[in-house]
Amino acid sequence: MMKRLRPIWLILSLASSSAFASDEAALESKVEQLLSQMTLSEKIGQTQLRDWGSYKAEDMAAIKQAVREGKVGGFLNVSLSSVDSNAFAELQRLALTSPRKIPLLFGQDVIHGYKTIFPIPLGQAASFSPSLVEAGARVAAREASADGVRWTFAPMIDIARDPRWGRIAESLGEDPLLTSRLGVAMIKGFQTSDPSNPTSIAASAKHFIGYGAAEAGRDYNAAYIPDTTLQDVYLRPFKAGVDAGLMTIMSSYNTLNDVPATANDAALKTILRKQWGFDGFVVTDWNAVLEMIPHGFARDAKHAAELTANNGIDMEMYTDTLETYVPSLLKEKKFAVEQLDEMVRNILRIKLRLGLWEHPFPNGNQTDTWLSADNLKAAQDSAEASFVLLKNKGVLPLAKNQRIAVIGPLADAPLEQLGTWVYDGKPADTRTFLPALKQYLGSKGQLSYSPGLSFSRDQSKAGFAQALAAAQAADVIIYVGGEEAILSGEGHSRGDIRLPGAQAELIAALQATGKPLVFVLMAGRPLQLDASLEQSAALLMAWHPGTMGGPALVRVLFGDTSPQGRLPLSWPVAVGQIPIYYNRMQTGRPATDSNYTRIDKIGVGVWQHQPGNSSNHLDLGHEPLFPFGYGLTYSHVEYSGLRLNRTQFKQGESLTISATLTNKGKHRVTEIAQLYTQDKVGSLTRPIRELQDFQAVVLKPGERKVVNFTLNSSALAFHRRDLSFAAEAGEFAVWIAPHAQAGEPLRFDLE
Repeated sequence: MMKRLRPIWLILSLASSSAFASDEAALESKVEQLLSQMTLSEKIGQTQLRDWGSYKAEDMAAIKQAVREGKVGGFLNVSLSSVDSNAFAELQRLALTSPRKIPLLFGQDVIHGYKTIFPIPLGQAASFSPSLVEAGARVAAREASADGVRWTFAPMIDIARDPRWGRIAESLGEDPLLTSRLGVAMIKGFQTSDPSNPTSIAASAKHFIGYGAAEAGRDYNAAYIPDTTLQDVYLRPFKAGVDAGLMTIMSSYNTLNDVPATANDAALKTILRKQWGFDGFVVTDWNAVLEMIPHGFARDAKHAAELTANNGIDMEMYTDTLETYVPSLLKEKKFAVEQLDEMVRNILRIKLRLGLWEHPFPNGNQTDTWLSADNLKAAQDSAEASFVLLKNKGVLPLAKNQRIAVIGPLADAPLEQLGTWVYDGKPADTRTFLPALKQYLGSKGQLSYSPGLSFSRDQSKAGFAQALAAAQAADVIIYVGGEEAILSGEGHSRGDIRLPGAQAELIAALQATGKPLVFVLMAGRPLQLDASLEQSAALLMAWHPGTMGGPALVRVLFGDTSPQGRLPLSWPVAVGQIPIYYNRMQTGRPATDSNYTRIDKIGVGVWQHQPGNSSNHLDLGHEPLFPFGYGLTYSHVEYSGLRLNRTQFKQGESLTISATLTNKGKHRVTEIAQLYTQDKVGSLTRPIRELQDFQAVVLKPGERKVVNFTLNSSALAFHRRDLSFAAEAGEFAVWIAPHAQAGEPLRFDLE
């Protein structure tokens, strides 16, 4: 019998796998060789991540001597040093003179750009575009590595359901599927397929785990998450990242079910290491080790070091408890040298995968890399795709021949436009809206400008008169306001998320002029809009759009491109609805528009149950102001012809869902078609809807396209009470819709 020939793709795949296995074997051999030569102090040194930005001139001699002796594993914030921001190469040269010549790893908070700043991550999530997110991370990696940074503390893939939380700006939204896909895209952009490339940087997904569920949206707080929700919602993006080759993970500040994440062995050892097989390293958050003392979990610094070392952490950021106490913990047999060796293995493995021995020094190509034309173009593309049009009563797009009054404290505020978590970007490089608009309109433009308020929290009304005079003389008003960058980010949670300062009063006064008002909202979170929404003829959510936000806004407002962003979270009517998220569980008395009476319609002295008994807020309703996935374009896209290729399928099989999308308007648009399902009955209650997929569909005026989604039975699986993971047989609803509250469902059965 003739031997069957293997197809060429299989031969190549096997060859690639063999080469990878060989490379990994050589890498592990190198790790063991280094480890066998290292002294105890050198091993402990690899676990130490020092904050260069915190050192003073008098500290320099001692810390540089520690590097010479191999007692430091890496530094963060070198570029932020007030003493020496050009120390990347010098510190690396010192490390390469140490006994084992192990290179340092330089980390930085490169969150949404390095020099070229992209929209805040929540804004990037609104693009629903993995390719744009990956491109942005690639730009950031090239720029950061040029300076010597080979490690970033991003992406933040905490599921965020509370807009009071300042760090929601750094998140990718409330949905685990969207966060997983965009988080993986960001990891790929940072690390590339070859992390040893000197322009690649290691990603560090954060915060492991449950930080986005911190009570009341307050940083550093307690989180309580049931095991099934932890698995299906909060862990899901991290698992996707690990499967995609994520190199490092950062533990979180919060407690998870009363155990600080910094020493949570169930998360760090059982789930991350044993169940997922993660072989990168885990770093603490800044100062998190010592913060277990005020948490009431550690007695003192030595106890904190013991808990950290024994429960899954490999590297300690900023503090030095491991360096100080591991020797005595070893002597007291409260910690084993075998565990220390495993921590160091994990760190050395990543340093080798990054190619730090081959390329230890900065690229030095800042001039060619930073703020290049290609990078700026990528930032502008990302900004344009991030804007979400939430309301438009026919005022947009604008015409060039209109008399335009630009009002508001953020129309020409370069620092605020960049947003939170910008360490290395400069306001001087920011292209803001006002000058971009002047350039776009040219010498014939009819443009006036008056900020009205000097900053977003300004309570003074001294500038109102001038702003109102400009508005009276215009055909249309563009108000650019919202939040300064400092009002979101770490430690910047808000209990009141209304427009700060006197902005609401200014908007009301502008609306009273009778001129149409276009509200461009820059903020790091959804805000409670109250009357300002009704007073605006159009509302465009611009987030904090980054370096190229100004030109991007001009192009969208004037219709050079149609808005395409979609909300990556549910936008509450008011803070009292929080948390409100689309994939919440059904209740025993679900609210509808007709089964209860709103507070202003309830009669005086009526019978107790006359207003109705359902799951609602009498004063705020039962739905968000804007649902997850919502966003308008300059056209109307009609969804029709929803159909299934079959209505029954079995475990391990898939079905195809299709719909026809028709552009009924006059503008070319990008429509984000979204696939949702609902498990009608389960062994645990199931969400109202779950996002299963999404596609960007480009439609010319009048064009019709069929969009197809393939749904595998595995996408319907969830964790049951015993934490087994499976799809259960039964009836399901399915939608292809423009957002999480739209569309009529079809039904199918999983056998």
